[in-house]
Amino acid sequence: MPGIYIATTMLGLPEILVALSCFLLLRRCLHTPRDAPTNWPLLGMLPGLLCNFHRILDWTVDLRLSGLTFFFKGPILSKLDFVMTCDPANINHIFTSSFTDYPKGPDFAEIFDVLGDGIFAADEDSWAAQRKAAHGLFTDAKFKGFVAETSKGKVERALVPMLARAAKLGEVVDFQDVFLRLTLDTTCGFVIGVDPDCLSDGLPQVPFAHAIDDVEEAIFLRHVIPMRWWKLMRWLNVGHEKMLTSARETIDAYVMQKIQGRREAKGDASPDMLSTYMKKGYDDKFLRDMVLNFMIAGRDTTGAGLAWFFWLVSKNPHVETKLYEELKARFGEADEQTKVFDGESLRGLVYLHAALCEALRLYPPVPFEHKWAAKADVLPSGISVERGTEILISTYAIGRMEEVWGKDCEEFMPERWITERGRIKYEPSHKFLAFNAGPRTCLGKDMAFTQMKIAAAAMIYNFEVEAVEGHAVEPKLSVILHMKNGFLAKVQKRRGC
Repeated sequence: MPGIYIATTMLGLPEILVALSCFLLLRRCLHTPRDAPTNWPLLGMLPGLLCNFHRILDWTVDLRLSGLTFFFKGPILSKLDFVMTCDPANINHIFTSSFTDYPKGPDFAEIFDVLGDGIFAADEDSWAAQRKAAHGLFTDAKFKGFVAETSKGKVERALVPMLARAAKLGEVVDFQDVFLRLTLDTTCGFVIGVDPDCLSDGLPQVPFAHAIDDVEEAIFLRHVIPMRWWKLMRWLNVGHEKMLTSARETIDAYVMQKIQGRREAKGDASPDMLSTYMKKGYDDKFLRDMVLNFMIAGRDTTGAGLAWFFWLVSKNPHVETKLYEELKARFGEADEQTKVFDGESLRGLVYLHAALCEALRLYPPVPFEHKWAAKADVLPSGISVERGTEILISTYAIGRMEEVWGKDCEEFMPERWITERGRIKYEPSHKFLAFNAGPRTCLGKDMAFTQMKIAAAAMIYNFEVEAVEGHAVEPKLSVILHMKNGFLAKVQKRRGC
């Protein structure tokens, strides 16, 4: 017993928990049945989480064996307890009917502190005020036209020529990298009025983009490490917290440089978001948070969505054929002259819209959503939650639940979004959560679809994409559903052209 006392005094509870976790982890990983994790004394269910950390998204799908709602118990004093639910009734209750009772919560703001007081981390009055300001801009016809024009221009001037060169030279292309460069260019265009030209010849290094990737990876790790531990790492400036600090400095320097440049360009009539907000007299802190929030939303979610969409299409040739046939029926047979279409001309293309929805169902760009119970409540499923309970919604798992989408839930089947009359089938947002739900439904949903459709239509009409055989495509551990190894593929001019 004296030895245990000395060890406890010298090492402390976190170190002991780590040691015990490693011991139990090795035992558990020798046989990892896919069921609810064991609730260990002191350690809670952390060993099971660590065993499945490398496949954490699929692990959330496995938890359906415990039902659509699951209690996770973290280590003692770790504040890592939470409720995870994939039940549409619970989601509708949390996101819509009892919206004010389930804010993001104080822990969310700490985990996502890099976002500052921006709209995606804000709650209550701050969120409502920012939402109102953004809604006025996002519904403005001039701004929507500016976004569509920016998107088409970038596809026409950069994406299509780059793919034409790759097709001619037979080069292998990392389409995830390409799409993230595309969406960073377009997002910078309509958020800060600047085109960083990331798709220029040679695909230059973009420190700002790499910094965003590092931030997203570090924030993900904050979700699975007890808060006391990662705060200690932040104080010591080690590990992923050191990476996050460095990335934040890069991001802040870039954003503040653009803000200062725009302030110096007095009288600039650009319709971008930064110029519009500046005219309303916001200070630099607010502008920094606004820019970063919308930059991440515009670049990462749309870029990730396009990458998974084309990977799924490359694995399902019959879907590619139907997509091309739909485009050909409207625009004629593809020929040697490449064509790019504007958002308006793509309206009414049912199969294209359905295929994008299906890709977002299976691979939602934001794989998890957070809520916090502001008061005690009973969810529609009968589960009681206490005030302060963290609630995690796996949007990735929802798309793979038979109870929600049927036995063919893991198949890529755009037809599930089309009615017998050939129209888009409506699915409630608490079932299809790719654009959030309730009052916090994504304001940029229509613009995101416009951007994706312009890029997707141009590529499908003019080119064929073939995935590199043997290249492993799997989700990356990040708060945005990126691909761990990218998406390597070859592109060629559409056959018969």
